[in-house]
Amino acid sequence: MRKIYLRQSGLTLTQVLIVVVIVGVIAAVILAPRLLGQAGRALQTRAAEDIETLGIALDRYAKDNGDYPSTEQGLKSLWESPEEPPLPINWLGPYIQIPITHDPWGNPYIYIRPGVHDEYGYDLISFGSDGMEGGTGEAEDVVSWIRRDE
Repeated sequence: MRKIYLRQSGLTLTQVLIVVVIVGVIAAVILAPRLLGQAGRALQTRAAEDIETLGIALDRYAKDNGDYPSTEQGLKSLWESPEEPPLPINWLGPYIQIPITHDPWGNPYIYIRPGVHDEYGYDLISFGSDGMEGGTGEAEDVVSWIRRDE
């Protein structure tokens, strides 16, 4: 009688898991910077959209009341009638349905009236991801005025 030995070929579960982990690490190293870059741009875009929305609400406030809210009154005057002078003459708010107080990175928007860059209007600023003036990329400031260096 002859004994026949069958030899099975294939990969063990451990080998398959090792290959999956290696492919995952390679994919993470290659794709993570791209995905994180997209997230940073998305937050910059959201901050620009917030500033535009606030700008529209501020313009409506100024149209009804003859001027923009003061720095002291701040953005809060878009959803609550200001109680500090100068009192609005015809507050018909709220001028914005959902209060926008903080940028996508959790820092408060900076509102200055009269503006340093727009002396007849206002300056509205998000200092970007680092929360400090200046910066590039995701840390770049998002502002309400047109920059002359662009």
